[in-house]
Amino acid sequence: MHEQLINPTVEKFKNGFKSEPEHIFLSPGRINIIGEHVDYNDGFVLPAAIDKYICFAVRRLPETNFCRIIAKDLGEEYTFDVTKEVKPVQQMWMNYILGVFSQLQQQESQFCGMEIVFSSTIPMGSGLSSSAALECGFAYILNELFDLHLTKKEIAVIGQKSEHTFAGVQCGIMDQFASVFGKENKVIMLDCNSLEHHYFDADLKGYNLLLFDSCVKHTHLTSGYNERRKDVENGKEILWKKFPGVEKFRDFTTTMLDSVKEEMGSVSHKRCLYLLKEIKRVEMAAKAISEGNIEYLGKLLTETHAGLSTEYEVSCKELDFLVEHTLQQKGVLGARMMGGGFGGCSINLIQEDKVEEVIKAISEKYLEHFNIQMKVYQIKISDGIKEYTNEYII
Repeated sequence: MHEQLINPTVEKFKNGFKSEPEHIFLSPGRINIIGEHVDYNDGFVLPAAIDKYICFAVRRLPETNFCRIIAKDLGEEYTFDVTKEVKPVQQMWMNYILGVFSQLQQQESQFCGMEIVFSSTIPMGSGLSSSAALECGFAYILNELFDLHLTKKEIAVIGQKSEHTFAGVQCGIMDQFASVFGKENKVIMLDCNSLEHHYFDADLKGYNLLLFDSCVKHTHLTSGYNERRKDVENGKEILWKKFPGVEKFRDFTTTMLDSVKEEMGSVSHKRCLYLLKEIKRVEMAAKAISEGNIEYLGKLLTETHAGLSTEYEVSCKELDFLVEHTLQQKGVLGARMMGGGFGGCSINLIQEDKVEEVIKAISEKYLEHFNIQMKVYQIKISDGIKEYTNEYII
């Protein structure tokens, strides 16, 4: 299955560097079943790694100090000196990598030159966390090649910090954590405050999780993501001023929130209200999955979309259209936008024997309404980052 990604990546490596790679690594994207925008707000999330990957073909070059990286899909490359301090650059894709390297440089780790080619089946800008896969994949590679003895948790945190410092996005930890800690056929319930986590079997009892890509590309920097964070921080500040004894944001009640609505303003109130309700929904969703109550899980997904659209206001007309019309189809238990918002995918819980029927109906409606050919991703819940050890065939 992986050969369709690995073989062209290896071929590019051989053509670009006139040599064979020594290692192949696969770093997955992720879905989030429920729990949007709560990962930077002391909440719980329910992500899983999926079978869409960034593939890295890698070779160490002990005799040089230069790391040369080819981004196959972008047709771009970048070289940097591993002995010199790195700074953010114009190529955004490279900043995810340099942000990781910068942190490990500060730890005074010793590196030599490398040759790397990477290619991906994770669609960029669709909310499947290609950036986290790139960051954490690179951190994992450095850990393996240079015996850095980093834990999985440290790799996830390094990936997150790279996005904060070199990409300028104040993201939470969920995407990186899912990419590193994913397990086949398991969803992760992650406490974003303590990083404690539990695995649940992803037995959906005859239903499939399907992604409909709106093909509206989102970027966190231009999408209002950081603005939403400011709205929430304003609300939190006022809440803690009024209720200083509350330890974590998730411990506030909606009654407490309503009592300071006038002071914080309607916008911050709406944002915080969505978050407090969403944190509870994640707990209920984990319970529903563990008890096999897939119908209730679907109901929670749909409630989340309503909150993201009207309270957190990160949806868009295309995603609202996809969700509304998908929910009208037979065999659909729930649907919502997934990811940061302002574009990307919807995630849909659909009866297995109705999948093709729903895809056909929604594709036609979406094309007719927006003149956009919707993309469909049928995904499997998979393992986190790993070295690929089977023989690849060229």
